[in-house]
Amino acid sequence: MIESEHQSLSIARQCELLGIARSSYYYEPVPMSEENLQLMRLLDEQYTRTPCYGTRKMTAWLNQQGYPVNRKRVTRLLRLMGLEAIYPKPRVTIPGEMQQKYPYLLRDIPIERVIRYGVQISRIFV
Repeated sequence: MIESEHQSLSIARQCELLGIARSSYYYEPVPMSEENLQLMRLLDEQYTRTPCYGTRKMTAWLNQQGYPVNRKRVTRLLRLMGLEAIYPKPRVTIPGEMQQKYPYLLRDIPIERVIRYGVQISRIFV
């Protein structure tokens, strides 16, 4: 898209017309290191065997295999591969099937005063 040998438009002007930063034109992505690729292969194999392992167990397993890594690196690599431990997620907002929902009975009743203990409340529920 950008022609470095253009006669009348400089690279800066071409980048400006395209709406990209000039540093993006010169940027060369750094390839993944061979060590990270090896760790990702090992993590993928172990995840296939035990998908319930989280980052802490994966880190401990890699350390037992002779790869001294910390948990942050394992977390980053697993996130990069799109892997997540399989465990029961919290389901706190899903009501049970047999649970009965009761209507709110005080919706249209105006609140006129504070009720103290021992006071008759027959006037409110008449």
